[in-house]
Amino acid sequence: MLSSVLYKSILKNFAILLLRVFTGVLLIHHGFEKLNDINNFADAFVRPLNLPFPITLSYLAAASEIFGSWSLIIGLGTRLGASAILGTMSVAIYHALITSGFNIYLLELLALYFASASSIILLGPGKFSADYILDKILLKKIDLFKSSSSQEKVRELNLHKSSVVVKKIKEKNFLGFPFSNFLSQ
Repeated sequence: MLSSVLYKSILKNFAILLLRVFTGVLLIHHGFEKLNDINNFADAFVRPLNLPFPITLSYLAAASEIFGSWSLIIGLGTRLGASAILGTMSVAIYHALITSGFNIYLLELLALYFASASSIILLGPGKFSADYILDKILLKKIDLFKSSSSQEKVRELNLHKSSVVVKKIKEKNFLGFPFSNFLSQ
C-alpha cells in the first residue's frame, strides 16, 4: 500500500515535470522566431485581427512565449508562465479560426500548447520545480522564527488542530480555484 502511494506520487510529479519541460523547450523557439522579424509577424498575425499597437502586441506575444517557456522549464512562477502562454495561444487559435476557418492542420499544434498550458495551470508545477523548493524553504524559514515559550506551544497546538480541520475541508473541495497560490504544488 505504502509503495503504491509513493510511486504514484513520484510518477505524477515526474509526469508534470515532463509536461512542463517539453512544452517549454518546444515552444521557446516560436518566441525567438517572432523576435527575428517582428514586423513580419505583426503584418501576418496581428494586423489581420485589427488589434491596436500591432508591434507592441507582437513583442508581448514573443515575450510571453520566451519567458513563459523558461518559467515552465525551470519551474519558477510556473502557473504565471503557463497563464501567459495560455493567453498567447488563445489569441493564436482565434487568429487561425478567423483567417483559415476550422483547419485542423493549423489548429492542432496551437491546441496542444493550449491544453498543455491549461493542464499545468490546473495541476501546478509539481515537486520537481523551483516553486516547490522555494515554498519549502519559505515554510522552514517561518519555523526558525517561532519562539519556544509554553504559551507559544499551546498556540501552535491550536493552530495545528485548526489547520487539520481546514486541510480536511480543502480535501473535500476538489474544485478549488487553481490560482490561489502560484507557488503551491
